[in-house]
Amino acid sequence: MMKTVTAKKRLGQHFLVDLSIARDIADTVDVCPGLPVLEVGPGMGVLTRFLLEKQRPVKVVEIDEESVSYLCKNLKELKEENIIPDDFLKMHLDRLFDGNEFMLIGNYPYNISSQIFFKMLEYKEYIPYCSGMIQKEVGERLAAAPGSKAYGILSILIQLWYDVEYLFTVHENVFSPPPKVKSAVVLMKRNGRISLECDEELFKKIVKGTFNQRRKKLRNSIQQIVGKDSPLLSDPILDKRPEQLSIDDFIELTMKVEKEQK
Repeated sequence: MMKTVTAKKRLGQHFLVDLSIARDIADTVDVCPGLPVLEVGPGMGVLTRFLLEKQRPVKVVEIDEESVSYLCKNLKELKEENIIPDDFLKMHLDRLFDGNEFMLIGNYPYNISSQIFFKMLEYKEYIPYCSGMIQKEVGERLAAAPGSKAYGILSILIQLWYDVEYLFTVHENVFSPPPKVKSAVVLMKRNGRISLECDEELFKKIVKGTFNQRRKKLRNSIQQIVGKDSPLLSDPILDKRPEQLSIDDFIELTMKVEKEQK
């Protein structure tokens, strides 16, 4: 019988070995009793075992063949049909639970955590809740408020649709092998926003464009979109830097750019 799984650097694997932290992460699913759960990257099932105690449908998706084999042999409580040997980033998530909503959870691979959350946004109507462990720096960015150094593209694009709560910090020594950075556990809940008052693609373009020049005033990046002769360039909001704007400010700015482009 296979006793352990070898952590693979290319997959960003760091296996959690502290059971109390695994239980605390699993307890985050209590915010949505009864909702099915999808765990990303279960590894050797440390978190999965506690999720199965919650008495609700649990599926796991794992790209590592060695981990899949380990789970099949050692975690008998998890039915084999609920172990999905696939790449989460390439999956059709609307088909997982017969088109029903589910909660996303995991000790996420740090090298693709942002990509995982952008994938979540694509399926936000199916994922009202998401929680799990990520690199501390990413957790701080997810939860950052306007005016802080951590506030940026990831903060805005996630908080546009989710309320983010930074729950607690996790130290390096509870993993095997230990990562070189601290970790964070976060909880995200879908907010009340149903749609945007502006064009979403233009909104993303403005957010990304301004934060790519975050030390400059907004006027510099907006000029590249509307042209140097646009009357919009005299708007006082463009005297600010991007980290000073709230999400609603960015929506308002996008609407002004839209109007200018018509």
